Amino acid sequence: MDVVPLSIDRVPGLEKLLAMGQPYIRLRGPSDYWMYSRLFSSTCPLAVVGDQVVGAVIAFRGQDDPAEVYVQDVMTDPGRRRHGIARSLLESVKRQANEWGCRRIHLTSEPDNRPAHATWTALGFNNVRGDWVENGVSVISDYKGKGNHRAVYEQVLPGRPR
Repeated sequence: MDVVPLSIDRVPGLEKLLAMGQPYIRLRGPSDYWMYSRLFSSTCPLAVVGDQVVGAVIAFRGQDDPAEVYVQDVMTDPGRRRHGIARSLLESVKRQANEWGCRRIHLTSEPDNRPAHATWTALGFNNVRGDWVENGVSVISDYKGKGNHRAVYEQVLPGRPR
């Protein structure tokens, strides 16, 4: 497995992979992924085996707070899970965030996505305290708009207090 930045020629493979993540991942259009490959490739690593995209992270450095990186999507091919792909991809994003001097990486998840919760906590992310707890997961109300409740996870980068 190789970890490479998102490039325009890999967009079709990325779309095929991300489509497997529905309903938790909302597939965007090819023009969005083209833009990500042009503007955010350093925080959008892919795991590839041969010509196949088997894992992806789509993440962005904050514009309002450039000391933060937001992870939008994480996906691993279902047949290749539990082989360290998500860990390798998120480590790539963390290395870039450290180079920039960022202090925090964060992401959100659907409260009912138990496999994601297990993954984030196993990878060292903390579930941010929210407004209520649902099946052991802390949830923040209206985090992504009215009625759009999310579990929020963060990882403070070493040596950089929040």
